[in-house]
Amino acid sequence: MWFATEIVGAGKLRLFSFFVLFLLTFLFIRFSVRMIRKQVRWWPGNVAPGGLHIHHVVFGLVFMCVGGIGGLAVQDSSSVAAALLAALFGVGTALVLDEFALVLHLDDVYWAQQGRLSVDTVFVAVSLTGLALLGVSPLEIADSEDLWDWGLIVLPNVLFAVITLMKGKVWTGLIGIYLTPLALIGAIRLARPGSPWARWRYKDGSRKLRKAEWREQKVREPVERLKRGLQDLVAGRPTS
Repeated sequence: MWFATEIVGAGKLRLFSFFVLFLLTFLFIRFSVRMIRKQVRWWPGNVAPGGLHIHHVVFGLVFMCVGGIGGLAVQDSSSVAAALLAALFGVGTALVLDEFALVLHLDDVYWAQQGRLSVDTVFVAVSLTGLALLGVSPLEIADSEDLWDWGLIVLPNVLFAVITLMKGKVWTGLIGIYLTPLALIGAIRLARPGSPWARWRYKDGSRKLRKAEWREQKVREPVERLKRGLQDLVAGRPTS
């Protein structure tokens, strides 16, 4: 059976439980807040005892604490208890990351443009967890005692990913931790205008800066519009 061999047998039961409940919780909570936003009568409203609106990040923190601390106490990673606690941790993580922008800005920017950061964060988390579940990661050799493994694979991969992040390519840098060729491409290509790398390395009016600005407008902007369209479809369109 696929589940027994590829998930339980491979020691990925907790990761699988986390991933599935993380994804389902995010989809559910976004559906919920969109129903509340539309003021649908048949859907329960916000949790507001005594008039105090309790954001779901609060529940997420509680679930993360229970699931995380409980998970540390479970020795058998293939047990039902381990799977349930990992699932609870996934629920809590989804609730927290869905309001990541609110925590960062310390303001209710859920339906503002700044609130898109929460959706970006969730998309990145889903991508990274999915890749880890598939076993796509050169960092899996980190337990190796062979220094050549570290010197030739792990350290260069981390270096490429850090350079890519400094160039303002967040998605490429984070996913590049799992996919070394992607991190290498990101490290070699031009930085985004306004990124730390561009500020340090590209002089005003230089050919590299002009090319980076042209690429940002002609290549990246269409991709960003497509991404924002997908975000609006899944999470709802911001009001401001």
